Amino acid sequence: MAGATTGAPTMCPTVLYRDAQAAIEQLTEAFGFTVGAKYEGEGGMVLHAELSYGNGVVMLGSKGRGGVFDAAMGDAGPAGVYVVVEDTDAHFERAERAGVEILMPPTDQDYGSRDYMARDAEGNIWSFGTYAPGGVGA
Repeated sequence: MAGATTGAPTMCPTVLYRDAQAAIEQLTEAFGFTVGAKYEGEGGMVLHAELSYGNGVVMLGSKGRGGVFDAAMGDAGPAGVYVVVEDTDAHFERAERAGVEILMPPTDQDYGSRDYMARDAEGNIWSFGTYAPGGVGA
């Protein structure tokens, strides 16, 4: 497949945060993401970070760091990201214990998934569930 790298995700959502350090802390503690890379500038500003969950990656950074992407994003947001998890209820319990704002508890969907929805500290919507889109792994 042209443009694809074997073993690497072929799409990575990218989110900018006013406080990217706090976002990384929440995403790792509440949702179980793992920090794969983090590059900081002056004063701890996150220039670029990569957090993984399973075989997916989300890239994030600090708003106001300058550059073309920062300018293009402006004050965009919130973003919505769906993450496939093996055990929706266990994942939900972890997030709830961490004090994350829950928008929808684990719910069985008509299309066969069981998901829940949460909002991070800066308003981005994170959905976690068992649904794997048909193109995943294809």
